[in-house]
Amino acid sequence: MPSRIPSAPIGVGIIGLSASRGWAARAHLPALAAVPGFELRALSASTPESARAAGEKYGIPLAFGSAGELVRRDEVDLVVVNVKVPHHRELALTALEAGKMVLSEWPLGNGLAEAEELAAVAETKGIRTFVGLQARSAPQIRYVRDLIADGYVGEVLSTSVIASGRGWGAEFEPGGAYLLDRTNGASLLTIPFGHTIDAVTMVLGEFTDLDATLATRRPKVRNQVTGEQARMDVPDQIAVNGVLEGGAVASVHFRGGLSRATNFHWEINGTDGDLLVTGDSGHLQFGQATVYGARGEETALAELPVPAAYSTLPALAGRSTEMAYTVAHAYEQIRADLADGTHHVPDFAHAVRRHRLLDRIERAAGF
Repeated sequence: MPSRIPSAPIGVGIIGLSASRGWAARAHLPALAAVPGFELRALSASTPESARAAGEKYGIPLAFGSAGELVRRDEVDLVVVNVKVPHHRELALTALEAGKMVLSEWPLGNGLAEAEELAAVAETKGIRTFVGLQARSAPQIRYVRDLIADGYVGEVLSTSVIASGRGWGAEFEPGGAYLLDRTNGASLLTIPFGHTIDAVTMVLGEFTDLDATLATRRPKVRNQVTGEQARMDVPDQIAVNGVLEGGAVASVHFRGGLSRATNFHWEINGTDGDLLVTGDSGHLQFGQATVYGARGEETALAELPVPAAYSTLPALAGRSTEMAYTVAHAYEQIRADLADGTHHVPDFAHAVRRHRLLDRIERAAGF
């Protein structure tokens, strides 16, 4: 299996880079610019016209109106799939069939079956893959993982998460109607919950037992610009409780929209101490979080600044580049994985494990 890339830059091609808006422009472009060892060489968009517009705007030499043209270019080593979830399978397969490494945004597929298919193809072909579960790349989360491993709280007794999804509340943004339809695979459960639960399990271990409740408390929501109502059939309330490896009891509650009270609060309670991670929403993948802790004789929590060794890209810590912050750290880890033959960034096989957890939660809830 290919595992090492020479010192030459890795040529990147992004499927789904638009001149007008989108996650690729807000996160992947500044992330790639901040991380040495990558060159953004190509893009594809939905039409030749939109591809040309994006290529001119961002100064990218190769701009194509189809993914098939992009993946056939020798200049492209790594294909980034950055489109809506229902199109992940088709485009990732196109890249894999061309023998290209693939970084797919999360969720990997529209449901477990698609993720399993993609992982199987990648394994059969021996191609390195990566999935955008970048919350686990955030310096704060890696620091918390190491604090737990080093015994900061002693034996972990329990963990509690309460979080808001920002989206999936009373209103939805124009262009966001597809997030309301369960058949599209892009929901409160799969996106913010999926990113965050991946980080939680990285730090504390997988669920060995769980129960769940999923509910849609707002079946009708409003377009925030037009005022028109639309049907929502994805859950806007997610409550999961269970037991993690090692015996810790876990309780996780995600709510749609935003709260006037708490929007992200993650406690880890142990025999010798406590940790708390806070943020402004349940989208832990954005990396905007603060860590607090206390142990031993300490009676009050205090902020635990993340050591500089965890954050090698400090220029991306500001509000203007917050979307790129964890994506850039993921790219940095991808570069190291390819240079050293390691596997720190989750691959398609890992994505299948996470999809299986979400499927397990849906089945437990009877949803």
